[in-house]
Amino acid sequence: MKERMTCVTLIKQIHDGLEKQANNSLRTQDLTMSQVGVLIELRFAPEKQMALKELERRLHVAQSTAAGIVARLEQKGFVEGFGDASDRRIKMLRITPEGEACCQIADQHMAAFEETLLSGLTEAERTTFVALLKRTAGNLK
Repeated sequence: MKERMTCVTLIKQIHDGLEKQANNSLRTQDLTMSQVGVLIELRFAPEKQMALKELERRLHVAQSTAAGIVARLEQKGFVEGFGDASDRRIKMLRITPEGEACCQIADQHMAAFEETLLSGLTEAERTTFVALLKRTAGNLK
């Protein structure tokens, strides 16, 4: 039987392969891609902090999922939670210096993964590929 390779199937295969490589690589730091995603969001947030609700929205995950990831990162000392000064019901999160250091290592891993992914493409093909990915990602918003 002939395998049908749709765009969705190929994107899923790429995602799964990258996630597997990333998780294997990050295991030495006791991190997962989901946890790195949280650290990256906080790293680039104003004042390196944001509300848990905003993090949920940005990562497109349920409250329970975000809370679990954050709890593990807090245990490791990579993020710290605190109450919002104007509304104590709002849980705020801030990346710690240890979390920042993890991001720098994760950046190196991500660059290596991206190089592997794009290694068979010319510079012009890479530019076109990235532009097409941005356009198609925009279609989902």
